[in-house]
Amino acid sequence: MALFKHIKPPLYRDPLKNVFAVPSRRESDHLFAGKGSSRPFLLLPSLLPPPPFPVYYSSMPPTLKQPHRAPCPSHGRAGALPSPRAASRRRPAPPPPPAPAPAPAPARRCLSPAGGAGGGRRPPTCAEHDLENYSMYCVSCRSPVCYRCLEEGQHGKHDVKALGAMWKQHKAQLSQALNGVSDKAKEAKEFLVQLKNLLQQIQENGLDYEACLVAQCDALVDALTRQKAKLLTKVTKEREHKLKVVWDQINHCTLKLRQSTGLMEYCLEVIKENDPSGFLQISDALIKRVQVSQEQWVKGALEPKVSAEFDLTLDSEPLLQSIHQLDFIQMKCRVPPVPLLQLEKCCTRNNSVTLAWRMPPLSHNPVEGYILELDDGDGGQFREVYVGKETLCTIDGLHFNSTYNARVKAFNSSGVGPYSKTVILQTSDVAWFTFDPSSAHRDIVLSNDNQTATCNSYDDRVVLGTAAFSKGMHYWELHVDRYDNHPDPAFGIARINVVKDMMLGKDDKAWAMYVDNNRSWFMHCNSHTNRTEGGVSKGATIGVLLDLNKHNLTFYINGQQQGPPAFENIEGVFMPALSLNRNVQVSLLQFNFYSQITFSFSYLRPLST
Repeated sequence: MALFKHIKPPLYRDPLKNVFAVPSRRESDHLFAGKGSSRPFLLLPSLLPPPPFPVYYSSMPPTLKQPHRAPCPSHGRAGALPSPRAASRRRPAPPPPPAPAPAPAPARRCLSPAGGAGGGRRPPTCAEHDLENYSMYCVSCRSPVCYRCLEEGQHGKHDVKALGAMWKQHKAQLSQALNGVSDKAKEAKEFLVQLKNLLQQIQENGLDYEACLVAQCDALVDALTRQKAKLLTKVTKEREHKLKVVWDQINHCTLKLRQSTGLMEYCLEVIKENDPSGFLQISDALIKRVQVSQEQWVKGALEPKVSAEFDLTLDSEPLLQSIHQLDFIQMKCRVPPVPLLQLEKCCTRNNSVTLAWRMPPLSHNPVEGYILELDDGDGGQFREVYVGKETLCTIDGLHFNSTYNARVKAFNSSGVGPYSKTVILQTSDVAWFTFDPSSAHRDIVLSNDNQTATCNSYDDRVVLGTAAFSKGMHYWELHVDRYDNHPDPAFGIARINVVKDMMLGKDDKAWAMYVDNNRSWFMHCNSHTNRTEGGVSKGATIGVLLDLNKHNLTFYINGQQQGPPAFENIEGVFMPALSLNRNVQVSLLQFNFYSQITFSFSYLRPLST
């Protein structure tokens, strides 16, 4: 096995010369010492296949200048014959003494390696059987074997293949691995070039950003300087104004003081007059003049009109905080991408639509919310119906037999992203509804898939339907399943915010007909009108006709109109409504026709995903 010890040193490829280098035996242990060993390597050409097993080792610097030449004659070798060119330059060795003829060996069965070594080279012999050549390769033991090794049973159950075939297979694997390494080396070179270019770009971009930063800071300083000049101008104007006011007051006061001083001196001279008649002739005029002069010095005339303090205070704290908070934005935020509508989750039910959407995968731009827009169902303009962070929204109170277009877009601090594709949704052709448990009074008890209602309280409680109407003609019927002790159930329509703990029609949000076993009344805002004979009992049917084209409401009992049209000039969004107590049980029978309708909304209900 000494032959295979020669292939342990690794091969190293020089990408510049396209050759492989094999370290010497003593050099293998110090190859990666990191100190740059100078011991020589044998250069093997990468274009010509090396011998199957022999490997040359070098003990001195190579003198070969072409990688395809064989080693120098002085180089050591292991298990290989010199090349023909090298042999021609060497003196032929004396022939060895003749050896005794060996005993004839019995006939042997041996596998010749596929594509084995040729060209006159003597194949290596087995380490355990000196007279036998290696002809096979044990895959399990990873070693070449001869036929006697197989006959002796050492590799009887092992996977044994022809030596030449395994040689070619390993050569192919090595060549393939070397090609992969060569490709990686090429990629590494390209990557190094890319990194060097990146260094240059970083240097250039750094200089550009420094220049930009200096320019921005200079612009801030210039703006601060201009603002400083404006503020100084204001202070100068205020100072000049105060000085002018003070100087004017000084001049005015000086003039008055001179006039008063002259008048006092004149009056003192007059007082010294000893002639009574002459004094009395001018005394009245002097007295009036002195009084007028005294009145000129009114209260406040001897007080400064302006103060020495300046009523100007510069609030620089916000600017200082902004300067301290001035920093770089590390990430350039962009507007969100186009949301994707999830058509498998978008649906319509009755006169409500549900829309669902999501952001595309691998989207790293932050999203702060979404804007859902819907048209008017008649090809009109879009309008916002929901703004929030949810990605699932249900819109109630739409029109029946209408087609709506919906779209959504996302937004963040950088702006609003583009719209999604438009989805078309069709509402139900015919209005249908049940009693709404979410809006009913807590004393209301619903059953039969929310189509039957009763109450736990002796007081009247209100329950609404799940549909909302704004235009068209709508009719539905209710059946009295139980009627005990002559209660007064009320049937009609109401707004969504109707009061639910008293009889329907007592507030301004409901229009109703309440009826007992003998008669009925219409009621709105607690006003009772149109008493009509004819009541209800168990099994009776009450019909409600809401004609929003004519804006009136009509009631029927057992198929007969009960009184005149109950209410007129009603407009808005209405929901079917009912009030009852524990003595009555009512079931919803049918709701079947309508006419052309237009756009309205009753309320929005966003749902979390």
